Amino acid sequence: MSDPISSIRNLGPAFEKACARVGIRSAQQLRDMGPDEAYARVLRAGTRPHFIGYYVLVMGLQGRPWNDCKGDEKKALRQRFDAIKASVTAMPETQMISDLDAIGVRVSPDDLKPV
Repeated sequence: MSDPISSIRNLGPAFEKACARVGIRSAQQLRDMGPDEAYARVLRAGTRPHFIGYYVLVMGLQGRPWNDCKGDEKKALRQRFDAIKASVTAMPETQMISDLDAIGVRVSPDDLKPV
């Protein structure tokens, strides 16, 4: 059995769930893919971009504490994050679903059918 994503330092159940939505199911798969590709996939699925989330992932894959990123290294990661964010365009309906999930509201397809 493969180690779960949450076995990687700094990464918990919420990120594990986001990864599962895009087909990343194990810690090894995440390591092999690398942080940039994995984060881009998660964003394409509708997760809102957040710099701290990105660098927590990078630090975790390096086996480092999440808050170990400082100075020039943090600036370089910010540039990588900005490039990833700029390259990812979520479908409008995917973003809407993500926005509704963020506030705890989700409309099912059955709710949209005429009565």
